[in-house]
Amino acid sequence: MTKPSIPKGTRDFGQIEMARRNYIFDTIKGVFALYGFQQIETPAMENIGTLMGKYGEEGDKLLFRIQNSGEKAALAPEKGLRYDLTVPFARYVVQHREELSFPFKRFQIQPVWRADRPQKGRYREFYQCDVDVIGSDSLLGELELIQIVEEVYRRLGINVCLHINNRKILAGIAEVIGAPEKIVDITVAIDKLDKIGVEAVNAELVERGLNDDQVAALQPILNLSGTTAEKLTALKGILANSEIGLKGVEEMEVVFNELDIVDCTLNIELDLCLARGLNYYTGAIFEVKALDAQIGSITGGGRYDNLTGIFGLPGVSGVGISFGADRIYDVLTELDLFPKELQSTTQVLFATFGAEELNYALKWAKALRAQNIAVEVYPEPTKMKKQMGYADAKQIPYVAIVGSDEMNNNTVMLKNMSTGEQKQVSLEELCTIL
Repeated sequence: MTKPSIPKGTRDFGQIEMARRNYIFDTIKGVFALYGFQQIETPAMENIGTLMGKYGEEGDKLLFRIQNSGEKAALAPEKGLRYDLTVPFARYVVQHREELSFPFKRFQIQPVWRADRPQKGRYREFYQCDVDVIGSDSLLGELELIQIVEEVYRRLGINVCLHINNRKILAGIAEVIGAPEKIVDITVAIDKLDKIGVEAVNAELVERGLNDDQVAALQPILNLSGTTAEKLTALKGILANSEIGLKGVEEMEVVFNELDIVDCTLNIELDLCLARGLNYYTGAIFEVKALDAQIGSITGGGRYDNLTGIFGLPGVSGVGISFGADRIYDVLTELDLFPKELQSTTQVLFATFGAEELNYALKWAKALRAQNIAVEVYPEPTKMKKQMGYADAKQIPYVAIVGSDEMNNNTVMLKNMSTGEQKQVSLEELCTIL
């Protein structure tokens, strides 16, 4: 007999895990709604042509392809599991553009798949919680996304730092070091700085075709220090001969000024080494890291000016971010930040001594559920120790015991499972307690 198993990089989620995951999803959804974002969903699979070429050379290698089957398999377009939610969203916007009002503000919470090497905080199947606004060039989009990050992590109790940069600044840097055609190579390499270190990044830059002078010219730019204002001032001098670079600096100044206006208290760092390897980013880029856990980025995103253009709708700008629910889960678990009450959803269990008592309990359970109180009735009048053990295992806070005396008095014996205290209560009293 084959031992049951699941593919590497995937996980089962039991009842406790699902309660915790739903806590994350519900928290994030609640914040998204505050800013007027509405939910959509797209299929797990897309035509492979929709996905290929949107994530860079390395991203394309991580696409899961789906083998066609059936009578007309040879004629059917090849398909793949979605790599992220942004490209399917762009496809959705183009396909449904006549039905949408712009700017279109949507959020999407669904699984994505990547043929990556499984490791801590990195899975082959994982959920993303995406929020995007498309159809507006306004930098108010960037501001609102940063405010959403601030509020989500405030509610979850996680201390974070948001790293921000601008792809126009990176393009300007490529220009001033004399390698404008190498912008993709530069961004892919420096995006690994935290993971592989400066020497390995410099070696990769050389491998990707930069000469020693260009690599040397890049070092002081990437090592700029000081306050945000000091970094932006220095960049104006460095990028004085790059129109696109100065445009990126200007956009960053606008965003930081807006953050001052709304008194944002989020820890934010202008990080010139932040590149995010996805090819479709054209403006601001974001990554969020937990300060008290070593797990990498837990949120990321940025501005994309023409992602819909590849599907036949050019000139539509958008900006979005994605919350990595699985990594957030791992951070909350490591830091023991999940609310304790998530362990139990049932508020009271009815335990009975016989068939008549069971029928009596069913009527009470119906009345309590009508008051939106979560109730379970143990399905058979077995030994009381077994029924109490069930309540303990599920961390149900109260057990309502029904015997002949309780039936005669139209009450139940209510036991507080934390304190052990027992008392007879009426239905009205039980509703008040619960």
